[in-house]
Amino acid sequence: MQQIKEYLEQIATISDLDWAFFTSKLKRHIIPKKDVFLKVDEIEHRISFIESGVVRLFIPKEDPDKEITFGFSFKDQFISAYDSFLTRKPSQYQLQALTDTTVLSISYNDLQDVYNTTQIGNLIGRLTAERLFLIKSKREQNLLNLSAEERYLKLFKERPELLKVIPLKYISSYIGVTAQALSRIRKRLS
Repeated sequence: MQQIKEYLEQIATISDLDWAFFTSKLKRHIIPKKDVFLKVDEIEHRISFIESGVVRLFIPKEDPDKEITFGFSFKDQFISAYDSFLTRKPSQYQLQALTDTTVLSISYNDLQDVYNTTQIGNLIGRLTAERLFLIKSKREQNLLNLSAEERYLKLFKERPELLKVIPLKYISSYIGVTAQALSRIRKRLS
């Protein structure tokens, strides 16, 4: 619980009463490596804070080699099929733990209680949504403005631990190239 408290206190000061109410709604889940914990056509009922581990967001295909990875979330970040969470409509993509992952989750209904009951709830909700938006916007801008090689270099400058935990096929999909093209990029850079 300390990790999420430190994260949220970067955003705002939380009273002991609000903190106690918020944490009473959190549930810890341990997700095994490779487990798909939200599938296409399921409604996202939780927003989670990653205490440890790495999660991949992807669009599945019949041929697993053609899956489209479009996001990763790491320790000390929130993870959710956020569009499904907000709209209460089925997700068009999946969430998968790439490592053994521990999350603290709050349900949609419990989050609404936090918004309605605490002084700080709406502020935290808004600022967290803004951070999720900025991550998405940054990814889209990188895809539009940077070459595949620049996207690869930027990804590993920002997240050097990726090479240790994420298979290259997911990284190539994430930066928008084939596995062969990523192999050529890596060869050129070494």
